[in-house]
Order: sequence, then C-alpha cells, then structure tokens
Amino acid sequence: MSGVERQHYNVTFTLLAVAAVAYALLQSLVAPALLTIQEDLHTTTAGAAWILTAYLLSASVITPIAGRLGDMYGKKRVMVVVLIVLAIGTALAGLATTIGVMIVARVIQGAGGAIFPLSFAIIRDEFPRERVPHGIALISAILGIGGGLGIVLAGPIIQHLDYHWLFWFPLGAVIVATIGIVLFVPESPVKTRGRIDPLGAVLLAAWLLALLVPVSQGPTWGWTSPKTLVLFAAAAVLIPVWVWAESRSRAPLVDMQMMRLRPVWTTNLAALVLGFGMFASFVLVPEFVELPASDGFGFGASVTEAGLFLVPATLGMLVAGPISGRLSSTVGSRVPLILGALFSCVGFALLAVAHSQRFEIYLAMAVMGIGIGFAFSSMANLIVESVPAHQTGVATGMNTIVRSIGGAIGSQVSAGIVAATLVAGRPTERGFTLAFAVAAGALALGFFVALYVPKPAEAHEEAVAEAA
Repeated sequence: MSGVERQHYNVTFTLLAVAAVAYALLQSLVAPALLTIQEDLHTTTAGAAWILTAYLLSASVITPIAGRLGDMYGKKRVMVVVLIVLAIGTALAGLATTIGVMIVARVIQGAGGAIFPLSFAIIRDEFPRERVPHGIALISAILGIGGGLGIVLAGPIIQHLDYHWLFWFPLGAVIVATIGIVLFVPESPVKTRGRIDPLGAVLLAAWLLALLVPVSQGPTWGWTSPKTLVLFAAAAVLIPVWVWAESRSRAPLVDMQMMRLRPVWTTNLAALVLGFGMFASFVLVPEFVELPASDGFGFGASVTEAGLFLVPATLGMLVAGPISGRLSSTVGSRVPLILGALFSCVGFALLAVAHSQRFEIYLAMAVMGIGIGFAFSSMANLIVESVPAHQTGVATGMNTIVRSIGGAIGSQVSAGIVAATLVAGRPTERGFTLAFAVAAGALALGFFVALYVPKPAEAHEEAVAEAA
C-alpha cells in the first residue's frame, strides 16, 4: 500500500480503540457476574474462580509472544489473527453450558491481551511523530476506562438480559474492529528479522504459570498449602533461569539488554505497583458499598448500584488520558507518571480516612481515576520512547504483563486482608480501612519509583551508553 493510499491515522486509531474497548470489557464484565455464572453452570466457587484465572494466565503468556510476532511478521497481520481468536473464544463463552467449556473459552479469549502492545506498535509506525504520545496515551487509558465500564455495565446486563450477553456485546465490537482493520489499517513497514526462541517462550510461560496460579488460587488452596508453596518456589527458580537463558540466546523472545534500560525497568516496576492499586480498588470498593448499613458501615448497594460508585473513576480516567498525552508531547511522559502515582495514592488515602458518606467514596474514586488515567497513559509512552521501533511490541507486551501481575497480587492481597479481619464471619470496617491503607502505601512506593524514572535527556544518554 503506497503512502497515498494509507488511511488517515484517525481511522486507524478508531478501529484500534474499538478492539481495545472490547478486550477491556471482557476483562472486567465477568467479575461481578461470577456468582450468577457459578449457579447457572452448576459449579463450585473454586471452579468459578478459574473463569478469571484462566483468562489472566492465557493473556500473560500470549501477550509478549504475540508482540514479538508482530515485530517480526507485521503488526496488522498478527492483530487480525489475535482478533479472530478472540472472537472465537468470545462466541464459545456466549454459548457455554458447562464450566469446562467456559474455562476453555476464557483461555482462548486471553489472546486478546496482545491487542494493546500491537496497538502501541501500529500507532508508533503509522501516526505522525508528534501525535504518537497522544495516541498511545488514549489507547492506554482505554484499559482502565473499559475496566471501569465493565464493572458498571455488568449489573444492568445481568438484571435485564442474561449473563451470556456479557460476551455477545463485546463480540460485536470485536467483529467490527476485525473487519475494519482488515479493510482500512495498513501493514506496518517496520519489521525485524528473527525467530521465536522456543526455550525462552517455554520458560516465560512456565514462570508466569508458577507465579500467577498460586496468586489467583491461594485463597482457595490456602496460602501455606503444599501446592501454593511449591509453585511459588518454582517461580523463584524459573525466573532467574529464564533471564539467564534469554541473556544468552542469539534471538531472545525478550531482549534482556532492553529490559535493563533504566527507563524500562523503572517503568515496569511502577506498572507492578500501580496495577496493584487499580485492581485493589475494583475488588474493595464494590464489596464495601454492597455491605448492609446494619453492619455499621457500607451502603447496602446492589450490584448495579455498586457499579455506579466506580463511575467517577471511569470519568477521571477519561479526562486524564488525553491530558497525559499532551503532557507526554510537551514535558515528557515521566511527569504524568509521577502525577498518576500521586493522585492514586491520595485516592486510597482518602478512602482509608473517610468512607462513611457516599460523596466521600465518589470523591476518592474520582481522584483515583485521574491517577490511574495519568499513570497508565504514560507508562506505554515511556516504554515506546526508550526502545527501538522493532522492539515496540514485545517491550510494551512485557509492561502489560507486569501490570497484570501487579493487578493479580493487588486483588488477592486486598481480599486476603479483608478475610483475615472477619468477625463472626462478617467483614469489618477495620479490615477495609487496613486494605485501603496498604494500597495507599504501595502507591506511595510507586510515586518514589516514578521519581527515579529518568528524565528524557537522561534516558537518551543512558540508551546511547548502553548501545555503545
């Protein structure tokens, strides 16, 4: 396709945004409906938990591999394959009548995790240089916005339709995005020669499974059960083995030299902590507001009403995303990352000290949404600005994985704190206050990590030194 025939970059962005929204909705719509799905499919609580775990594991394993394939064989080509696989998995989930089929469908859907790194790579290749930070920031914000919308929309969909529609609605968006990308998005001219390192891919999948399975299943198995401890020990062994193998590979799946760049590793560490905070809020706040006021706290909200408490966070992300893109273009992406960590920390601190009135929850969630919008929008830009164009897919894919790991840990730690402070089998206000404070502390750590992310001039000097 010649330069004259290439579509305006806004067309490309619109189609990428539709695909990103569909994936983000599929990630969060299911969580509020787990009990309904569990009852309909006649499964146990542990079986229903695998509906979320299977999706997380699959996305974590597939995302960097698909990002690498996009760098090698073309981002559009791999994006279309990913969307087709996502559509198949989503249709299967919509038709599922047993828990086994549902879990298989969710594993297939996990391929959609590659949508974000592939989108970042397409934007970097196709957009005018001055519009790249803005485009990446908006796509990044969609992950948080879609996650919040999923929580908000799940209640009304279940109440007025059927939980299968949690899959049919996103499927429509996936189909539209797939057709549009095939017809209107050009293939990227930026490719790199290479191959997928099979050992690196196997070791990556192994340590991710060894880490994320016990994190997700710990509450069911028990944190001190032999299965949990053995898998954590396996992850502790496999991670350094993977790093060693990738460092010595001629064609590594993930370039360890790239991962050692200060802008990259500091941004990934920030992603881990901020992912912790974001997913902690999606777990804690709905549970808190749904508790009956007769307990001495909570608001007795329904699933639908609980979703409304997250609307300010979604609006905050919607506002902060474009602003973050403009800041990235003018003063660099480090500034919105620092602001994002600070706002997110303040949001949780507000929840820890004031949560007896509805407006206090709304205010805290709005502040937190602004923080998440700033932070998530800036992280992808920091990675893109720090790595060569031919490594964009795999580098942003690893950042997405790290954020998912942080989210998995955050949601389980938060739930664990609340569970550990039960009195007579009921949650306590002290438990939620402690969980809010722990999340605020983690995000305060994220603020200091963000301060250590190098300024643009320093990052350039370090990149030149590393290349030399």
